[in-house]
Amino acid sequence: MKPGNGSRLFVASILCAASVCIIIASIASGPRFLNPFSMDVETCRTLLAIRLPRTAVALLMGGALGASGAILQGIFRNPLADPYILGISSGASLAASFGLMFGISLFTLSVPILAFCGAIATGAAVVLLGRGWNGLQPERLLLAGVGIGFFLSALLLLVMTLSVDDGLKRALLWMSGDLSMVDWELLPVGLCFILTGLALALSRRQGLNALTLGDDIAHSLGFNPTRERFFLFIAASLMTAAAVSMGGVVGFIGLVVPHVVRRHVGSDASVVLPLSVVAGGTLLCLADAVGRTVAAPLELPAGVIAALIGSPYFIFLLGQKKGA
Repeated sequence: MKPGNGSRLFVASILCAASVCIIIASIASGPRFLNPFSMDVETCRTLLAIRLPRTAVALLMGGALGASGAILQGIFRNPLADPYILGISSGASLAASFGLMFGISLFTLSVPILAFCGAIATGAAVVLLGRGWNGLQPERLLLAGVGIGFFLSALLLLVMTLSVDDGLKRALLWMSGDLSMVDWELLPVGLCFILTGLALALSRRQGLNALTLGDDIAHSLGFNPTRERFFLFIAASLMTAAAVSMGGVVGFIGLVVPHVVRRHVGSDASVVLPLSVVAGGTLLCLADAVGRTVAAPLELPAGVIAALIGSPYFIFLLGQKKGA
């Protein structure tokens, strides 16, 4: 049964309230508990220099990945599609790891910029290979993303075998979604590209709804499936590239979050996209808070915690669908 507006509003309210609570807990948690409302000078310095930028990056990354997953599952009409099916994460990881392992650190943002360039270049290659005689085709896009992803992953393993030990450790942390090195400098560019991608996706939300019904129905509703799929793909690529460039590779958020959101509010992209942003950001915030608290003073990468949280729930969903 399709959820009504009252049900959607209730779910959105609960999600936003939970998000606020988790954000406050994330700011306060860590090797040392901090009162986020304290006026102590040392506490304020720690909050502004470490906790707040880390929480902000987690929110942006998770939100971008959640929205990208919702877009890709719609344009591929495949519930298992997620941002990393495109191979974009592999391109970003290869470029970033190359910089980390071989000491390319001319300035603070060199590694994120390398990651973003690698992600965009990979997205462009997938688009070129995904174009058939009739324009951009979902099957070709999917196969191109998988093929390029495997190739770049092989190159990454080759580069890792040639790296020094310290660079290898940093690259492995990057590939695990470690947020321990983030700061305010990462936010402006990442925020700009994420907002651009989200705005483009929301402007094509009716086309995304039509694509989920099939190309023939989309045509009958007045939409050009090739054009809609192209712009939505660009939007997802921009958000995924920005997310990976800010904090590394985080899996399962783009796969699980859209499922959870659609389960409670239906499949209307006008509702699913913004709620996927909130839910994805909240989940990564929670994962990062747990990762830096549960084994303190050691820190577990947020990407590892997100996978530990997301994979059991996804298996639970698969079990429910099988029994339905």
